Amino acid sequence: MPKLKTKRAAAKRFSVKSSGKIKRSHANKGHILTKKARSRKNKLKKQTYVHDANADAIRRCLNV
Repeated sequence: MPKLKTKRAAAKRFSVKSSGKIKRSHANKGHILTKKARSRKNKLKKQTYVHDANADAIRRCLNV
């Protein structure tokens, strides 16, 4: 059986940590930032983890 290819779009957006959790960035930080509050933009800077309901689908894309 050949090697499974990783979905490159998923590989650029997610990273798997040593604990097994999948790290991701927040959305809505790309453009139209003038109307967003500074506190909101600062919160969007931080990384967070993928919810358990979506983790299996992302693992399949990453072949982890």
